[in-house]
Amino acid sequence: MNQNERKTVVRRMILLIAAACAVMGLFVLRLIFLQLVNGDDFKAQATNTTDYNFTVTAARGDIVDSSGRRIATSTTSYNVVLNKLLMGDRDLDTMLQQIVELLRENGESWNDTLLIGQPDAAGHYEFTDDDTSTSDQKQLADMKDTLGLQQYATADDVMEMLVEKNNLQGFSLEWQRVLAGIHYEMDRQAFSNVNNFVMAENVSAATVATIKEHSLQLPGVEIVETSARSYEQSDIIPAVLGRVGKITAEKWKVTDSDGNVTYPLREKGYNMNDILGISGLESAYEDELRGKDGVETITRNSDGVIVDTQLTTVPEPGHTVQLTIDSNFQRAVDKALAENIDMINRVYNTGDMKAAAAAAVVIDVKDGGVLAASNYPSFDQNLYATNYSEYSSDPGLPLFNRALQGLYTPGSTFKPAVAVAALDSGLINQYSTVFCNGVYNYFKDYHPKCTRHGHSGNIDVVTAIKWSCNIFFYDVGRRLTSDVYDAYAYKLGLGQRTGVEVSEATGRLTTKNDSNYTASLDVQAAIGQGNTVVTPIQLATYAATLANNGVRYRTHFVKAILDTNTGEVLSETQPEVMDVIEGTGNTFELVREGMKQVPSTISGKISSYPIAIACKTGTPQRSETYAPGKHYLNAMMVAYLPADDPEIAIGISIEYGGYGARAGDLVVDIANAYFAMKDGTLEKQAEEEAAQSQADQQSTGTANGTQTTTGTANTAGTAGTSGTAQPTQTEPAAQPATTETELPAAEPDTEDNPDAIAPETVPQETG
Repeated sequence: MNQNERKTVVRRMILLIAAACAVMGLFVLRLIFLQLVNGDDFKAQATNTTDYNFTVTAARGDIVDSSGRRIATSTTSYNVVLNKLLMGDRDLDTMLQQIVELLRENGESWNDTLLIGQPDAAGHYEFTDDDTSTSDQKQLADMKDTLGLQQYATADDVMEMLVEKNNLQGFSLEWQRVLAGIHYEMDRQAFSNVNNFVMAENVSAATVATIKEHSLQLPGVEIVETSARSYEQSDIIPAVLGRVGKITAEKWKVTDSDGNVTYPLREKGYNMNDILGISGLESAYEDELRGKDGVETITRNSDGVIVDTQLTTVPEPGHTVQLTIDSNFQRAVDKALAENIDMINRVYNTGDMKAAAAAAVVIDVKDGGVLAASNYPSFDQNLYATNYSEYSSDPGLPLFNRALQGLYTPGSTFKPAVAVAALDSGLINQYSTVFCNGVYNYFKDYHPKCTRHGHSGNIDVVTAIKWSCNIFFYDVGRRLTSDVYDAYAYKLGLGQRTGVEVSEATGRLTTKNDSNYTASLDVQAAIGQGNTVVTPIQLATYAATLANNGVRYRTHFVKAILDTNTGEVLSETQPEVMDVIEGTGNTFELVREGMKQVPSTISGKISSYPIAIACKTGTPQRSETYAPGKHYLNAMMVAYLPADDPEIAIGISIEYGGYGARAGDLVVDIANAYFAMKDGTLEKQAEEEAAQSQADQQSTGTANGTQTTTGTANTAGTAGTSGTAQPTQTEPAAQPATTETELPAAEPDTEDNPDAIAPETVPQETG
């Protein structure tokens, strides 16, 4: 082979090698594209995988006091959850039987809201609904409608339909009822491949272990860690805090008057089995407390094999709601209120009728923040569910939020409002007087009286407030008319919402539009009787407005919203002026001077307290009488202090408490607790008491051979009196009569400042 031929062969070999390399390079690039670049996509296509997303519930935000102490928090709990996707082809009803048996062995219950009981001996069923419950009646109606039954269908008809629908004919009657109830609940929770079913909630550690031990026999049955609401300080404002609960059928499926069905909570991102706030602050701040749920994604291939599980969206906890209330101060006010009631019953109410119900509210004068809202009796938030029957049947009505919902005739606590109206309108001035001889003789056939306690003759406005002169306010009120003094009382905070974030009663003032209105009713209303009813929180707001010279702030419970993870303040409640009475001349100065002199007319600690207190007592009549023309009395009080530079305002109502002056010691006890809170000694005292209580419990447990634990609830609010509290006053119906007993209040000449009560016999009287 010559040189040219050799070169030709080499060139051809090089070209062939280059071509081969190029082809191989293309194959390599294609492989890279298929396996590395789009490998996951082609793998998914090859295996025909499907992703299923499940909600991971976020932890609910905490509710803390003004110092950051937890009141409501979320604790870890465990639910038994069924995942249909993971069950495969296992027989559902057989698995349900196994789960029920395991739950029964551990004393657990399961979710079953079917309002039908177990069959009787003859195999017939009965509905278990409450005839008085609108919720039960609506649930029954919806159930029958969903099953395609007429509304007159019986429990047997419903069960027959459920058994047929779920193929339960082969089971015993007992198991038919159990399984039908579970299937009914599954339908309500929309159990499917993409929606798990919560079969049992908050199960014990023993149940968790049992379910996990049987995990191989129970595919798709999972123990899911979740959060449950608990209350670390279950005695702190339970009625205001409110409760959380499951979404009811009524809230989930809403049907309007035209028959249109909507699902408002589903549209907001809730699931049927979610928990939400249903009352109080838990409900009012649901959007802040709720948090953002996460997402868990489960991937399954075409053969039904789970190939991947991952948390694709991390849940975010809800925000922290910080209150204006200091829990130590709240507990101190609770204790003081209970002790004041005990004192009244020991010293004054020696008959059968006892002071057994009351409320006290303390407000920050500077911004309207509620510092304490006490109800007596009260209840333990953690025991609400288990003790509901006991609480609801208690004649003392511990579940009733008297501080915000109780309506009471204000009595003489209303007189400063009339004084403000008369002074500001120019009807009277500081020198104006009314002659008091004990009987008001303006009307021919109506002669209301005054006890003339500590006063008589020509009385000016300061003296009239100091000694609570009825004649002065009868005359001024008549000349002023209710149209005028009502307008001022309303601006001061009486007979209208205070602005708190939770439900509150509005109350009302006596007006000329009332069906029972007469001219004499105008003079009754001027001393806080008539048809006027207000709440304790309105009284505290009213006292704060007087202390602020006519500036009324919105009353509120929430101080700020905080980031749960960092503690950063996201928003803060700012003082909000709701109304202003400008006040002409020395209007508020004179009224405040009169209130500042009231403590000197009251026996007990308040008259000698080193810090000046401004107050006004009230002794309104109740409709019940213990003798002809002799009415039982409530004890009312409004106060603020220090009188010269007010910081806190107080509103108090004690049912069957007798004269308002009896609340004087309570005002002092609240003042002491407030100043102790400011200097830090209250917190130290609370810590010492908690330590001593724990030591006592351990000692008791050791002595009895068992360990005992108790909550921090204030039990003083539910014991200590033998009397029966009557329902609070409502507007404007009279209160129910009670058994006549001896007078539970001291006679006017034996007690300081009795607030000379309203006319003894008046047809228009409502309490």
